Amino acid sequence: MPNFPRAAAAPPPPGFVSGYASLFERTDLSGDRIRPGAFARALHERGVGGIRMLWQHDPTKPIGVWTRLIEDGRGLLAEGQLALDTAQGREAFALLRAEALDGLSIGFRTRASRPLRERGARRLLLDIDLLEISIVTFPMQEAARVREARGDLLHRFAAAARRIADATLSPSIKEIPCRR
Repeated sequence: MPNFPRAAAAPPPPGFVSGYASLFERTDLSGDRIRPGAFARALHERGVGGIRMLWQHDPTKPIGVWTRLIEDGRGLLAEGQLALDTAQGREAFALLRAEALDGLSIGFRTRASRPLRERGARRLLLDIDLLEISIVTFPMQEAARVREARGDLLHRFAAAARRIADATLSPSIKEIPCRR
C-alpha cells in the first residue's frame, strides 16, 4: 500500500474560538464543583445548536454560535464561531485577540446536586441543564478560558510583520516584552 503524505488540516476560519467552558472536579468561586457527565443529558437533549454563545451572560447579546461541545476527561470543551458580521462579534473578537479578556462561563439550571462539606465547596453538581456559554471578563471557574481565537489572514500577516520588525531592531532600542 503506498504511503501518501497526510494532508494538512485546514486552518480554522476567522472568528474561530475554543476553550474549556468548565473543568471537572474543580471548585469555582461560588463553591460549585461539577462531576464528569453532568452535561451529558443537556448536550443530548439540546444539541449544540440549543446552547447559545453570549457576551457576558447577556441574553440580548448573542455573539456567535457554538459548533462543537464535548465532555472529555478534563471538562466541557467548547468550539465555536464568532459572528464577525455583527458589531458585538467583532468587538468580542478584537478583545480576545488583544488578550483583554479570555474567560468562559456557563449559564445553567441545576437539575441534580448534592451538598459538599469541604473547604470552599458547597455543592457537587451532578446534572446540569446547560443554557448558554458566555465569553466573559471574569469567569466563575477561574481556569475556564478561551485557549484559541483565530484571526483573519490579514491579522496574521500584520502580526508576522511586527515580529520581523521587532527582530530587526537594534538591541539598544528594542523593547522588552512584558509577560502575561
